[in-house]
Amino acid sequence: MRVPLRWLGESVDLPDDVTLEHVHAALVSVGFEEEDVHTYDLTGPIVVGRVLEREPEPQKNGKTINWCQVDVGESEPRGIVCGAHNFDVGDLVVVTLPGAVLPGPFPIAARKTYGHVSDGMIASARELGLGDEHDGILRFADLGMEPEVGQDAIALLGLDDAAVEINVTPDRGYVMSMRGVAREYAHATGASFHDPADRVTPRTADGFAVTIDDRAPIRGRLGAHTFVTRVVRGIDPAAKTPAWMVSRLALAGVRSISLPVDITNYVMFELGQPLHGYDLTKVQGGLGVRRAAAGETLTTLDDVERKLDPEDLVITDDAGPVGLAGVMGGARTEISGTTTDVLIEAAGFDQVSIARTARRHKLPSEASRRFERGVDPLVAEAAANRAVELLVELAGGTADTLGSTLVDTTPRPTVTMRISRPAEMIGVEYTDAEVIDTLRAIGSRVDVDGETLAVTPASWRPDLTDDTTLVEEVARIVGYDRIPSVLPVAPPGRGLTGHQQARRRVSAALAADGLVEVVTAPFVSRATQDAYPGIDGEGGPSVVLANALDSEQNLLRRSGLPALVDAARRNVSRGLVDVALYETSRVFLPVRGETLGTETVPAGAALPDRETLAALDASLPPQPFHVSALLTGNRVVKQPGVQPEPYGIADALDVARAVAWAVGVDLDVAQTTHPSLHPGRAASLLVGDAVVGVAGELLPELTEAAVLPRVVAVVELDLDALVAAAPELVSVAPIVSYPAATQDLSLVVAADVPAGDVLDAVRTGAGELLEYARLVDDYRGTGVDEGQKSLTFALRFRATDRTLTAAEATQARDGAVRRAGERFGATLRD
Repeated sequence: MRVPLRWLGESVDLPDDVTLEHVHAALVSVGFEEEDVHTYDLTGPIVVGRVLEREPEPQKNGKTINWCQVDVGESEPRGIVCGAHNFDVGDLVVVTLPGAVLPGPFPIAARKTYGHVSDGMIASARELGLGDEHDGILRFADLGMEPEVGQDAIALLGLDDAAVEINVTPDRGYVMSMRGVAREYAHATGASFHDPADRVTPRTADGFAVTIDDRAPIRGRLGAHTFVTRVVRGIDPAAKTPAWMVSRLALAGVRSISLPVDITNYVMFELGQPLHGYDLTKVQGGLGVRRAAAGETLTTLDDVERKLDPEDLVITDDAGPVGLAGVMGGARTEISGTTTDVLIEAAGFDQVSIARTARRHKLPSEASRRFERGVDPLVAEAAANRAVELLVELAGGTADTLGSTLVDTTPRPTVTMRISRPAEMIGVEYTDAEVIDTLRAIGSRVDVDGETLAVTPASWRPDLTDDTTLVEEVARIVGYDRIPSVLPVAPPGRGLTGHQQARRRVSAALAADGLVEVVTAPFVSRATQDAYPGIDGEGGPSVVLANALDSEQNLLRRSGLPALVDAARRNVSRGLVDVALYETSRVFLPVRGETLGTETVPAGAALPDRETLAALDASLPPQPFHVSALLTGNRVVKQPGVQPEPYGIADALDVARAVAWAVGVDLDVAQTTHPSLHPGRAASLLVGDAVVGVAGELLPELTEAAVLPRVVAVVELDLDALVAAAPELVSVAPIVSYPAATQDLSLVVAADVPAGDVLDAVRTGAGELLEYARLVDDYRGTGVDEGQKSLTFALRFRATDRTLTAAEATQARDGAVRRAGERFGATLRD
């Protein structure tokens, strides 16, 4: 909401030296966030000039310029070059003299152009910042003004005014007017408030037929609850909007269109009541309010034919719809340049109806923004009468007795509140007088009965519905500065749970390894769910969303991999081909045969009891945290002297080990098959005998469908299962200073024996002296019989109390050979 200061000053007493900063600070103190400031960004000298001579001069480029002599109140006229042609000798115009600066900034100086020295510039409305239209030179005759030559045009046109802009929250629609902002400024500063609605002369009118026929009332109320009409006859179609109104509307963010339309906009900004003007001669019969019929259409003021929805609230005459209620009028009854008789409408509509219609037709407007926040029903009559006053004063019209007055005078429900409630909720000692005076200051009627207050909110405050909203008003108006800033003291032992700490460690470990964290949506399609069945590879039932954002993706995921595949696809399609992503997220695993949901669903406004909450919680499916990762492209990019190293299953296993290390568990790897993974390139991840994850490379058909490189390594782990398996106390191995003994061990085994099982046998057989063992080579070829393979392990031995001898290390290695031979028939490779 933009608030011109001079306009604001007509409804509240502002200091003589008021500044934009002061007004912003005052409004911020009562809860309205400062957004911006707006000025015309120009400086003088800018004066009134009279054109004495105008000589057209055709140019070689085909353009004709005017060489003018202009009287600006000095001893000699000034010579000015002007390219516009909508003025003539004798016209009063705006002249910007050398030294002036126009919005842009555009400094004015005497300069040679078209063979003349132009000693200034004759300005248009757009160049002065008064609007976007550029119809040529601004003539004072078009504004209905006859100022003196040489007079300061800045003050004359209201260009020395400025506006503050504030953010109005949806629950405070009453502040979207000078009336509302002035009231809030008065609350903040104690200044005297002068209600502009009280300055309007009451007028009675009758005889104009209005019918409200709402076939679908919302929340027990008709779509239209207030409807006031007034008629003004004989306005001058050629009457121009005065400069003061044009400048105020421009500062408020609205361009001038025509005098009748500008008056309706002006009253809306002044009182907060949107108005609509009709050409009375084009209205057939009376007006009505109803819901649109199926298949009905309306051509709105923007010349777009719109197909109406049966929920749309429309204004009609005897010939059909003439406007979308509260949103935009119809073209058939539009005020034009020949209109002499004007019908003014000031109505009140249901907030939900207007909001839905504006969004349905993508027609946000200043009027709909106010209606959907709530408009004071008791200001409609004053707003219609104010529009009549201005049409009579500025357009030369005559007020007619024809009209109607239907105003919703239903009293607001009374809210009961203990007088001590604000102190209890806010933690500030408010006196009884402060509470009562504050509620009365915001327009409420307050009846006191001992320690209880019966509060009837003002008509313009639909947001005050219970004691909590009244308490907020007390805190806001008395002052937020009364509320102390006290940091709560955390009780001992509180903080992150063990599971939360583990999740953070996992995320930090993967980020440190160079993976990028992503956050994705949990929704998938049926085909995607079937292609990625989860860790166990068996799939199962899915949670189906009843009101999905996308009807094709209406299932909650059972695996974290599909979203990572989609994220990788978007990155690769944009040229980022080396991708390493991870996500820690929930998956949803309903148990086959168990029914989800509960029949006991509380109403939206009801607070469920503990039993209901327990039943709701019990109806939810298991939702464990999974950590998933995807790697594709090159782990090491090609560079001088270095060949590229692509990601593969080994990198996926390294990610799994990093996760296990961060949680504090030992992870075993076993070969497996999985419907999403390449045969022979899939591994189960185990803690003890329990499968907690899967790793491998995606099937080629899945990578091809996702338009990804052929090799995409993935890993998914059940983080909840890992945390549950982690010991409460982590044992830390001591740092040993004695040197290590290293040996390599090459074993020949059958080709179908998993290398991980052989490594496990080596670790078991080597005994306590073995500190580290890792598979470093898997060889099949010359020197190794058909159907067999050679596995080479790097072994490191160390004792905690002495330096090992070579014999001791060899003895431990021989134990590893014996154990592998016993389990798999392994033999030492020659």
